[in-house]
Amino acid sequence: MTGSIPPLVAAIRSGSVLITEVVAAALDAAERSQPALNAFTSIDREGALARAAALDEATAAGHASGALHGVPIALKDLIDQAGLPNTLGSGFDPLIPEQDAVVVSRLEAAGAVIIGRTGLHEFAYGFTSENEHFGPVRNPWDPALSPGGSSGGSGAAVAAGVVPMAVGTDTGGSVRVPAALCGVYGLKVTHGMIPLGGVFPLAPSLDTVGPIARSATDLAIALDVMAGVSERVVPVPVDRLRIAVVVQWLEHPMDPHIRTALDRFFAAAVAAGASVVHLDEPEFAVPPDLLAAASPEIAAVHRDRWQRAPERYGHDVAVRLEAALATPPGTAEATAVWAVGVRRRLTEILADHHVLATPTVGATRKIIGDQAVEFDGGRHHHRAVLAPWTAPVNRLGVPALALPVPGAATPPASLQLIAHDHGEATLLGVAMGLEDADLAYAPHPPIWFE
Repeated sequence: MTGSIPPLVAAIRSGSVLITEVVAAALDAAERSQPALNAFTSIDREGALARAAALDEATAAGHASGALHGVPIALKDLIDQAGLPNTLGSGFDPLIPEQDAVVVSRLEAAGAVIIGRTGLHEFAYGFTSENEHFGPVRNPWDPALSPGGSSGGSGAAVAAGVVPMAVGTDTGGSVRVPAALCGVYGLKVTHGMIPLGGVFPLAPSLDTVGPIARSATDLAIALDVMAGVSERVVPVPVDRLRIAVVVQWLEHPMDPHIRTALDRFFAAAVAAGASVVHLDEPEFAVPPDLLAAASPEIAAVHRDRWQRAPERYGHDVAVRLEAALATPPGTAEATAVWAVGVRRRLTEILADHHVLATPTVGATRKIIGDQAVEFDGGRHHHRAVLAPWTAPVNRLGVPALALPVPGAATPPASLQLIAHDHGEATLLGVAMGLEDADLAYAPHPPIWFE
């Protein structure tokens, strides 16, 4: 099991542990977990160990690379690594890029060692990571459950302790949903904060790259490296914390276990001195066609591929893509108008509050192979349970952080914190304050695959 990033880097720099040992342990864990979790599309043992050996030599010579010196990480198989196959989780021939994505260059310049490429929903177009070409990624809490998507392999690899941090992409929740379903932390950044060069697009106006980790501190370190800008993060004490909750965003379908855990979280925060204010904001009601608003962009990305070889798409993505290709061009206009109004009101709310809080997802137990999630005696399509709180944030362009909160549910319930543009430091500071007060933490799932 790999630990948190700061003590790991400190141990490496002190010489008490070799990077080759750390990386070999991560590779072994990845390979042992693979039959059970299917978290990786490929594991780069040779390349990772060669890089680790070179970094050990640099350490011995007194040259540490940066904040991630020697840290093993995993990378979503949608992001370019020079010379390595980028499958996009698809049935098409892999891309073989000639150069690294910008985010990969930054991670490696900071000393990270990429041990493998993680599984995903095909072309990142889905919330479950049930991939018809590579098989489903499975959840470390229970192999019958989805880890969420589209960055499911990244979420599973972190939750299982294979790596302390993994990279995903988020267009409608694809970092935060896996973080939620796997009981870890995920950060969706302000649109454009981390360059998208070398990242295969889904909907460019919504796409972001972000980290998944087991703590807010590890997210903060990863963000500094990936964004190329150091964020000064100061923990926000709970007794100074001001949280806004919009009642319209509590009306979507939600498992009673999640609702109970979040109610208890808010009550505990208030008991610890936080201010939690519920606001009635009718304009925040999410347009019913919000997910469809991305369809014209998605169709533009895939139109040529679809015309050449529609049979290479998996069934569920093919069905969604057919609908996207048939979507009228003006579909996004009403949603764009909604987003302008909500952004304006969100700015006003956040002038008086640190964050806006919502559930991250409405349930954390989505059974692989079943399109619905059951609770309260009913069956709800998984997108109606997994997307309502995350997808609107991408349309607004603002940052959001998913973090696990105490409760009886397994995987644990997840809280989404939303901030203003470039408010990542605020999100991380609030999350750190909640950790200090034991109101947020990432419990380890049972390691049943060893």
